[in-house]
Amino acid sequence: MSFRINSVLRQVAAPPIADAQAWVAGRSFPADCPLLDVSQAVPSYAPALALQTFLAEQVLQPTTALYTEIAGLPALRRELAAELARDYAGTITHENIAITAGCNEAFAVTMMALAEPGDEVLLPLPYYFNQQMWLQTLGIKPVYIPFNADNHGTPDIKAIADRITGRTRALVLVTPNNPTGAIYSAEFIEQCFELAKDHGFALVLDETYKDFRDDTGTPPHRLFARADWPEALIHLYSFSKAYALTGYRVGSVTAGTSLQAEIAKLLDCITICAPRIGQLAALFGLRHLDAWRNEKRHIMQARNTVLKNIFATPANGFRLVSSGAYFAYLEHPFSSLSAYDVARHLADEHNLLCLPGTMFGPGQERFLRVAFANLEVEQIVEFGRRLGDVSL
Repeated sequence: MSFRINSVLRQVAAPPIADAQAWVAGRSFPADCPLLDVSQAVPSYAPALALQTFLAEQVLQPTTALYTEIAGLPALRRELAAELARDYAGTITHENIAITAGCNEAFAVTMMALAEPGDEVLLPLPYYFNQQMWLQTLGIKPVYIPFNADNHGTPDIKAIADRITGRTRALVLVTPNNPTGAIYSAEFIEQCFELAKDHGFALVLDETYKDFRDDTGTPPHRLFARADWPEALIHLYSFSKAYALTGYRVGSVTAGTSLQAEIAKLLDCITICAPRIGQLAALFGLRHLDAWRNEKRHIMQARNTVLKNIFATPANGFRLVSSGAYFAYLEHPFSSLSAYDVARHLADEHNLLCLPGTMFGPGQERFLRVAFANLEVEQIVEFGRRLGDVSL
């Protein structure tokens, strides 16, 4: 190869999930010990049949192949604004919303709009690795907030405040959290908003898994009820998990209109618009699938309950640090081994494919991420049984 590759990009880690899935590629698994793949958060069920039928009809429509507006279909933006306004008891209009090709693109354009090379973004540990990878790609410095395992993964507000500098451009929170499953309290989120507003940076709140939180009777936070929310809040969302649309790539950014004007420039250069077929799927979901979505939330809550019961006492020394939505974060008992070695052993010897905590940042050697949403209840029980057989 005679041409030069971006030296900054060369320093970015390879996609972690692909790395882990290579551990089991090409292997066959016995019927009495099949592979239990909890490496990537993928719903274990297909989209609703009504949605599949609708999309099959839409493919035959010539307009489905066309671009949409840069910010997305107006009907989808209005529908999402109305739902968010209901869920958060706040004031949101379609002008506050841009539809993106998944939440990863939502995060990407948000960071490009907020920060320049050399700026800083506060990123709690353990982080969602694609967010850290993107910051590194842009030359933005991630400033890590230590993992607060004793508080089930909710960061310490003083630790956040202590790391603010004149170059801080954003604080990123993911709730319910990927990878830990932790669900942050409204009080904590609102404290972070005040901190961001007082210091002149953005609170970027990724609520991809909001539809799977434990309590949907009250808003996850009250920020959208404040008239000043656009001054510091940027909200990210994905339809991928709520409606089992991972491959359709449809997400959103909710923010003030001045930021949306800048985001539109980026979207026009990157994708022009999110795929129309995914936008149509999201719109159908918002209009017709509330009951279906709630049913899936209850299924995930039941799976989480089974998981918590298994770890009510540590399973062979494996301890449940936190869990919620789609994820559980486990502490493994092997102090002399790296998380990578433990995860590799689980894959090689027990046909359990999970991710080592080291894929989610420094200081995570004792942890493993489990995407339990991939498993049926009986498979979760089997997962716990196999952990009980681990010997290293």
